Amino acid sequence: MNSLVLSTITRILAPLLLVFAVFILLRGHNDPGGGFIGGLIASIAFILVSKAEGRRHAQNALRVRPLSIAGTGLLLAIVAGFWGLIAKGAFLKGIWPLIVYNADGSKGGLPVGSILLFDVGVFLVVIGGVCGIYFNLEKAVGEDVD
Repeated sequence: MNSLVLSTITRILAPLLLVFAVFILLRGHNDPGGGFIGGLIASIAFILVSKAEGRRHAQNALRVRPLSIAGTGLLLAIVAGFWGLIAKGAFLKGIWPLIVYNADGSKGGLPVGSILLFDVGVFLVVIGGVCGIYFNLEKAVGEDVD
């Protein structure tokens, strides 16, 4: 597509979609959301760039091959699973260490745990999978504005 309107809207909408995807990812272990839906939203941003600017431009915006992204995500999810197995004796058991940010050393801060690590892994697997499938389909069909 060579649409000025789509290109202009994409420049505004794609970064907003990526920020929203990270927001959905980070709130997923407490509220509805998480890695899967966040990954789908991020994938939509890259697909939108692909439709507006071309597949090569979207792949350059992604910066890493989709298969590498999916593999990294799968590795993170597996690490999260084994973290629970080693620490608590059950695969994918939630671990919640506390990262202390207080200057006086008192308890407090941000609980970052294995559930967030698993969600980030799912997020990356979904982005890599969806973008990889879409880019390959677009390449096979030959629809490219480049």
